[in-house]
Amino acid sequence: MTDSIQEQLPKIVARLRILGQDLCDVEVKSSVEKLPKSMPETLSAFANGSGGILILGLDERDGFGVASGFRSTQIREALAGTCADRLSPPLRPAIEIIEFEGAQVVAAEIEPLMPSDKPCFVKERGMYQGSYIRTGDGDRRLSHYEIDRLVEEHRQPRWDEEVVEEASFSDLDPSLVAAVVARQQRLRPQLFGTGEAESVLQGLYALRQDNLGTLRPTLAGLLTLGTYPQYFFPRLNVTFASYPSDSKSAILGGTERLLDSKSLVGPIPSLVQEATSLVLRNARIGGHMEGVFRTEVPEYPLLAVREAITNALMHRDYSHLARGTQVQVNLFTDHLEVLNPGGLYGTVTVAKLGSRGLSSARNQRLATLLEEVPYPEGGIVAENRGTGYLLIEAQLAEAGMTPPEADDDISSFSLIFRRFGQQSGPVVPRRAVPSQQAIEAFLASKRVASTGDLVQATGLSRSAVGQHLRSLMDAGKVETTHPTKSRFQQYRWLG
Repeated sequence: MTDSIQEQLPKIVARLRILGQDLCDVEVKSSVEKLPKSMPETLSAFANGSGGILILGLDERDGFGVASGFRSTQIREALAGTCADRLSPPLRPAIEIIEFEGAQVVAAEIEPLMPSDKPCFVKERGMYQGSYIRTGDGDRRLSHYEIDRLVEEHRQPRWDEEVVEEASFSDLDPSLVAAVVARQQRLRPQLFGTGEAESVLQGLYALRQDNLGTLRPTLAGLLTLGTYPQYFFPRLNVTFASYPSDSKSAILGGTERLLDSKSLVGPIPSLVQEATSLVLRNARIGGHMEGVFRTEVPEYPLLAVREAITNALMHRDYSHLARGTQVQVNLFTDHLEVLNPGGLYGTVTVAKLGSRGLSSARNQRLATLLEEVPYPEGGIVAENRGTGYLLIEAQLAEAGMTPPEADDDISSFSLIFRRFGQQSGPVVPRRAVPSQQAIEAFLASKRVASTGDLVQATGLSRSAVGQHLRSLMDAGKVETTHPTKSRFQQYRWLG
């Protein structure tokens, strides 16, 4: 426990008193005589999620005032014992007794576990009954599907390498196969220069032998090069819907109809192209003047939309339990949403999105294949260089739009583009102030600021702010005020 918790405690409690309830990342218990029975669940939930703070010795029923008769030393030892003995893997948080409003409370910061160590579960209930996650101000038991996804993080998933037993080489699109083979023979002549199509596709894991030695498409090969992959996997498709309001509620209530709706099928290159075209067709077209000429501008930057859809198809969960869930592209009056099953994978988190060069491929064979498949009009479907999110941010900034909003949990990931200004008039792109320049100017004026302060001041995403802060620290212009993993980290301007 660092002194920063003690420094922040009055602010945290003040916020709790205003809201009148616990927060998603703060749990308060009076714990006068003993720890509550739900304490192992809360510890598990914090460790499996984004971490959190425990404050023991405050009474929520009394406006978060100090609890009468609270025994700080006894409760501290009980909490340490619960962390060490009742959870697997055990937790080792720093637990401190803090003076607060003339009394003592016990506070502990529970750090999130590394992906390779999750899930943290209550021992006596076992992994599938004793693993929890934080939702709102409470703890929810993880589903079997969510636990399987956490366990999957311990090793490289191989769902995309599976042989599709019912499929054959004839189920692949000849034009896509020819394009990929020609590209490989041109770029890697020593490996594939004289090879037949079958051997080239085997080298890319698009084809593999089944148990009887017959060459068949893998899941990655079928999704990327197949003529009609949905014959074998009907829900590995994309659905598009254009809504007449800013949410699905009007449709669910039966008062309005969809403006457009379509279920898209085909290989991934076709899915990306058609879904992008549907967004372009259904979104409004704005414009701006260049001299005496008016230039039409799509409501959402075309490259950003295509990149978001490509990422959703490339990084989605393809495990057996997720093959009944499609990628969704939903267009609302004020935003565009791209939603896929399966959360972020590996070392990538929402905070790290946009970090240059950072990429963790859940589906490494599929990602590699999509690097080799060209669109009919030219260009490769995916670069897989960790720059996709940077491209999205840059395209939105160029259009004068706010950064994308990422929402990640274990079972799903969504990316939202807010319509420029959320206005009803024409979309008029404007060039944003250079990101790092905006951060430097704010820090120079305030001297010290948190990531949240910079996000609010500049309109950039947390990942973009983090990237620029690292550059400024490398240049010796900025230093941190707390240890690296502190939840209360701030950045001091050195100039």
